[in-house]
Amino acid sequence: MAEDVKPTRKNLMEIEDRIDLSERGHDTLEQKRDGLIMEFMDILDQAQDVREDLEQDYEDAQRTINMARAMEGDVAVRGAAAALKDHPEITVESHNIMGVVVPQIEASRVQKSLDQRGYGVIGTSSRIDEAAEAYEELLETIVLAAEVETAMKKLLDEIESTKRRVNALEFTVLPDLYDSQDYIEQKLEEQEREEIFRMKKVKNKKEEEERAAAAEAEAESAAESAD
Repeated sequence: MAEDVKPTRKNLMEIEDRIDLSERGHDTLEQKRDGLIMEFMDILDQAQDVREDLEQDYEDAQRTINMARAMEGDVAVRGAAAALKDHPEITVESHNIMGVVVPQIEASRVQKSLDQRGYGVIGTSSRIDEAAEAYEELLETIVLAAEVETAMKKLLDEIESTKRRVNALEFTVLPDLYDSQDYIEQKLEEQEREEIFRMKKVKNKKEEEERAAAAEAEAESAAESAD
């Protein structure tokens, strides 16, 4: 509350410093919020494309595996899958977007040639090859989707946090400081007017005393002259 602040010039200077700091912080946070929103919109566009790719790749993978099962049988499909020895590897690093650390996920050894998949070319058909290739593409899209979705969530969390800080400064901190500033300035002006009024009274009283003393002195002088 403004009334809780002692109306002194020292406190006024401190509040003015806090107002200056809060205003600069508010402007900086607003710029950060706007920049984060722009970054988020770019990633949102990318996420929408990735989601569409993910749906399409999943449908393609399901279609090819169902075809392979129908043509080759579950035993052959499971045998080809079990033959894989060189499994994909996932590495997670990070990069910074306007102060927000987001993951950068890389997948290696996902796409493989026929001889790298482990199962023999003889005894399997192109249906299994197509299913394997479709699932490799699906895995790469899943990795990209995980990276994009995580980055989007982190940016959204930071945007919400920054918005709360901007609103706190704009609607709570700064108005309270402005109220305290106005209150102290008003009280100091009142004190100054009271001091001026008091000084005038002191001056008037002193002048009256001087006039009274002068009149008394003049009367005494006149009386002495009469004697």
